[in-house]
Amino acid sequence: MMTDQGKIVSACVLIIGNEILSGRTGDENLQFLATRLNELGIQVMEARVIRDDCDVIVEVLNSVRATYDYVFTTGGIGPTHDDITSKCVARAFDVPFGRNAEAEAILLKYYKAKDVTDERMSMADMPEGVTLIDNPVSLAPGFQIENVFVLPGVPRIMRDMVEGMAHRLDGGDPVLSISVTSELPEGVIAKSLGQIQDRYPDVEIGSYPYFQDRKFGTNLVLRSRNEAMLGEATNAVRQMVSELSEEYAKNS
Repeated sequence: MMTDQGKIVSACVLIIGNEILSGRTGDENLQFLATRLNELGIQVMEARVIRDDCDVIVEVLNSVRATYDYVFTTGGIGPTHDDITSKCVARAFDVPFGRNAEAEAILLKYYKAKDVTDERMSMADMPEGVTLIDNPVSLAPGFQIENVFVLPGVPRIMRDMVEGMAHRLDGGDPVLSISVTSELPEGVIAKSLGQIQDRYPDVEIGSYPYFQDRKFGTNLVLRSRNEAMLGEATNAVRQMVSELSEEYAKNS
């Protein structure tokens, strides 16, 4: 899709795992994926955390893969009974599920004969017709099927696999970002900030309050693919902060 801001390539991240929803494990993957994909010109438009339930995974996956250019899943491709993502992906695409000969050869080469178990080899079971994603850490591969990339949940392994497959991704124009820090409460800047947002619709302006040294302040983050427009909007925000700071100081 093309806009006056340039080419937009969209993505959704699906974080799969009961351990995330229970709070026992903290997710570290979304921040990395959102940041790295943006560098590649791919904007994460949506992220969901879903449980290890095949019906849920299939329904959500089929919805988001039809909506976004890319979908990245993390979690659920290990050797235990609750690692069901691969099987669910096969069901979502309505393709056979079984042993991938290329993945099997990788695992057999990696494990000593005495360490080969049915559980470990189950990591070579994948939907038919996938393209493998190399795993330089523990060798058990992920896979790509159409616009869906299936990755492990272990952050270190996931990050290295993304770096290895980055060349496969066709990105658009990256989103540029500039931050402006203000020692003004949100309520003081809200009206003027809204007016600036109206003047620059192609620039996304976020307002994030903070409390430091017993004082309220606001971090303002401006994001856009249009570098010139981003610069104009940033100058307007900085001028607003300067003017309101003087007025606020007089009335404090």
